[in-house]
Amino acid sequence: MGNATPSKTWTWHQGTWHEGNPAIIGPATHGMWMSSTVFDGARRINGKTPDLRPHCARVLQSARLMGLEPTITVDEILALVAEGLTKFNPDVALYIKPIIYGETGFLAPDADSAQFVLCINESALPDAIKTGFSARKSSFRRPSPETAPTEAKASCLYPNVGRAVNEAKQSGFDTGVMLDPMGHVAEFSYANLFFAKDGTVYTPAINGTFLNGLTRQRVIQLLTDDGITVVEKAVKYSELENADEIFGTGNFYKVAPCVKLDDRNLQPGPLTKRAQELYWAFSEAS
Repeated sequence: MGNATPSKTWTWHQGTWHEGNPAIIGPATHGMWMSSTVFDGARRINGKTPDLRPHCARVLQSARLMGLEPTITVDEILALVAEGLTKFNPDVALYIKPIIYGETGFLAPDADSAQFVLCINESALPDAIKTGFSARKSSFRRPSPETAPTEAKASCLYPNVGRAVNEAKQSGFDTGVMLDPMGHVAEFSYANLFFAKDGTVYTPAINGTFLNGLTRQRVIQLLTDDGITVVEKAVKYSELENADEIFGTGNFYKVAPCVKLDDRNLQPGPLTKRAQELYWAFSEAS
């Protein structure tokens, strides 16, 4: 067993469940020293696990994009998740995190050395769902597909996320708005970005520099099915500065309003509220 974690956690590795934070990689493990680690994140909310299957499928795709060949299937991951959920109070909100890393290799991982870990921990929904969050234009940008494995949910991408968040927090904001290499809006530091103007919802078009989030895809579908026009396009930062409302989507808070952009205060608008209503109705029906 490793050090205790700040919240109740159960981790599955090589056929065994461990309570807490087990020591499962060492300094010679490729996933540690060469960063061949990918992960995904799903939630259990009110006893429901919305979009769990696509989250489990995406971790396998991310692994393949990193040069690893997983030896576990989506259905096997789902069965392990079902087993792991029984270790928690059924009313507790959880974060479900399948992880794959390379055990051996030099520079590139050995494809057949892929190791699977499932980590589940208690994780309350953040206050930002109700209170909103603040954001500022970040000086850091998302990388291009030629410079990083941007199509994978890869751990090696997150130090760039972290420094954007740190920069924002040092100036009194919660997160950053990151541009892509071409200077268009990509996303918030760790969430996809939407804004509304004159009754239409807009979101940056997927261009290979940031993940097409599963919650993003779900919200686009829900809004469209509700008769609301959603446009995916190249977004200029000036469009955010003139937006009627702005909100983010992601596994951490699902759908939350941005209530301050740079020096401009915003209010959660009707389209943000509708996106939240539709998502939580979908989640309850999952």
